[in-house]
Amino acid sequence: MSKGAHSDKAAAIALCPLLAGAGAELEAYEALLRAWQPKINLVSGPTLEALWTRHFADSAQLLETFPNISRWADLGSGAGFPGMVLAILLKPRAGAVVHLIESDQRKAAFLRAVSRETGAPAIVHVGRIESELPPLIGQIEGICARALAPLPRLVDWSREHLLKKAIGVFLKGEDWRGELTGLTPESSFQTRSIVSRTNTAARIIVVEKANSNGTSAPPR
Repeated sequence: MSKGAHSDKAAAIALCPLLAGAGAELEAYEALLRAWQPKINLVSGPTLEALWTRHFADSAQLLETFPNISRWADLGSGAGFPGMVLAILLKPRAGAVVHLIESDQRKAAFLRAVSRETGAPAIVHVGRIESELPPLIGQIEGICARALAPLPRLVDWSREHLLKKAIGVFLKGEDWRGELTGLTPESSFQTRSIVSRTNTAARIIVVEKANSNGTSAPPR
């Protein structure tokens, strides 16, 4: 590992200490990603220089923030961020599972390779979100996505799960305020934002069913 990569890994663990307990699995994940990257362009090339902070820590902060969620669905998983990182971190937890929904066959093959290599409790669903997510109603506690679609679309896809008291946890970039503006107000759901650990200008947008008094449920 180069000096720069070593420094990036240390910085990521400082941001999200949970990463330290899955070092071997994450290193295997990194090796696979670097091997597959030239073939299917899994992540933006420049971000490989800060893979641990830009991708691993950015994903891991969801479990740091919502430690009691053990069953997730990751929409548009791509290279596995945040879903595969969550699955690796949840590996020691009995009953944990992360459903990774990805329509691209090649990316799905990559995700399966990572799951096999790391032993992560991940189930890869190949298909469109509209068809793969509904059958999971009642089986998941959290829905996540990163760099996938505008917030209104994410909420629309997740609606039935959210009404069943799953929680939506969506990683958004520096334009997050515009995403909230585009969300149609409705009494069924409550939204809030949490400052990202990896970029203070970015946010984790949390969407959950409102209580009968119109307020959100207590943090999990």
